[in-house]
Amino acid sequence: MQAAIAGAMDASATAMIPPDLLMMAYRAGIFPMADARDDPEIFWVEPRARAILPLDGFHCSHSLARRLRRGGFHVTCDTAFAEVLDACAAPRAAAPETWISQRIAASYLALHTLGHAHSVEVWRGDGSGGRMLVGGLYGVGFDRVFCGESMFSRATDASKVALAWLVAALRIGGAELLDCQFTTPHLASLGAVEVSQRHYLTLLKQAQSEALGEGVGVGVATGAAGFTALPAAFAALLAAAKSSGFSSSPGNFIAQSLTHTS
Repeated sequence: MQAAIAGAMDASATAMIPPDLLMMAYRAGIFPMADARDDPEIFWVEPRARAILPLDGFHCSHSLARRLRRGGFHVTCDTAFAEVLDACAAPRAAAPETWISQRIAASYLALHTLGHAHSVEVWRGDGSGGRMLVGGLYGVGFDRVFCGESMFSRATDASKVALAWLVAALRIGGAELLDCQFTTPHLASLGAVEVSQRHYLTLLKQAQSEALGEGVGVGVATGAAGFTALPAAFAALLAAAKSSGFSSSPGNFIAQSLTHTS
């Protein structure tokens, strides 16, 4: 599979990455990066060590639980994918260059249109009936796997809130593997652990084989055993919060579920 990916990339060095090729890479445990925003070239990455966040091991600290319960943020799914992607690719003080090149961004926008890439958005009201995007994340979902690509924050705890909602939605949707690619202190503080690429591929294969055994594939919203793609899982999370009496404060429901099981 790696040879097929490399051959396809040699055939087209500057075009948008074909969606089927990109999904083939993710299924093989490989993902693309670039050296700069305007770099037309990409390289395929297969890390020796891989970061994953066990869905039953998310660390919801007391301060994050308070933030979730207190509210102040409105969280959505797939309502502003392009905006989240742009925010993740924007220069930062600690990283003036981005690996999310224009070519890579265009490729993920295409995946989103096809229903394979998703975003979680964190909003804050501006006091006049409007709202401002202050945090979020995006990634690629297939079978029982979600590969987180990048996140950003413009307000304290906004990216942590996005990740907490993502974990809660993936758990209620029946996902098994949340891939974080590389370990960072931020992710480690939230429960991410590092595994070898070999072990990651075992987990990846297991998550795919179990889903495929149930007739679930990329782009399918609901599987026979209750597996759901992220937007449907997000809706199920809101429905569960409502049925538990937290319709006006789903963050409270999420904090309760994460602190009781993590």
